[in-house]
Amino acid sequence: MSQRTFVRRASGNDSPAPARARAGGAGILVAASLWGTTGTVQTFADGSSPFSVAAIRIIIGGLTLLALAAATRREGLRRLVADRRNLPLLALGAGAIAVYQTAFFVAAGRTGVAVGTIVTIGSAPVFTGLIGLAARRTVLTGRWALATAGAVTGCTLLVGGGLADGGQETGVEPAGIALALLAGLAYAVYATAASVLITRGEDDRAVAGALFAAAAVPLVPVLLAAPAGWLLTGSGALIALYLGVVTTGLGYQLFARGLRGTPATTATTLTLAEPAVAAVLGTVLLDEALGGLAAGGLALLAASLVVLVAPARGSLRRQGTRTAR
Repeated sequence: MSQRTFVRRASGNDSPAPARARAGGAGILVAASLWGTTGTVQTFADGSSPFSVAAIRIIIGGLTLLALAAATRREGLRRLVADRRNLPLLALGAGAIAVYQTAFFVAAGRTGVAVGTIVTIGSAPVFTGLIGLAARRTVLTGRWALATAGAVTGCTLLVGGGLADGGQETGVEPAGIALALLAGLAYAVYATAASVLITRGEDDRAVAGALFAAAAVPLVPVLLAAPAGWLLTGSGALIALYLGVVTTGLGYQLFARGLRGTPATTATTLTLAEPAVAAVLGTVLLDEALGGLAAGGLALLAASLVVLVAPARGSLRRQGTRTAR
């Protein structure tokens, strides 16, 4: 038997089937929009800690995704874990999810949520591009580079503008920055591992279920060690279910489905929509002011994402080579 390995162009429309690529990009944007609601929703969980929130999200989300895969893609799930070639990628992706969650929240505690968010989310697309280049899976185009640079700049202005307009003060602590970069790298590793498995032909539901179920295991001790009394309240339980089932279960299933027609490099850039949604929700629901600098960043971020997902003029191609399986 043989498999096809692809060198994929990292642009806004890389698939030979443009409709599928656009649908994948739209799904990833919806996923990022769901993730953007987590910060606002978390503010209503009185007594919660970042560690308990992160852990319960992955635990409930992992169980949700695994149950979905087992109910609808049992054969695909069985085939995924039975193929020994997949096991290193599954272990790498699951470990990256756990590291991403932990490193980000520790970084946010050390250097502030705003700086931690900028460094983590902004570095993830860059790391994904570098991983793709190193693995010779991706050809980075000027369009991707322009859109990514604009989106990262817009994200920085959006989050940093809140500080300039009177938001919380933060310190640029080297250890915190290093942890935020680690979180960005971990997210890039997860996205790349999932993309490789899905483009290899594995079912996206099976991949998402296996990765997040495995990632939930090391986070159980984190949940047990963190203050979790808020989960015993009615509102706390509802918030945990929303964060786990909707933002994680549904969100990452949409992300995995989007990877069928969207390369990981483009996908991670599209996830920069997350802070934009968070900013809008903060303005509408929490009466947070959005200053001029932040508003400009939001506009730049939105424009960059439009550039990334808008159909390209020329036909896009994949270059395939056959290798022994």
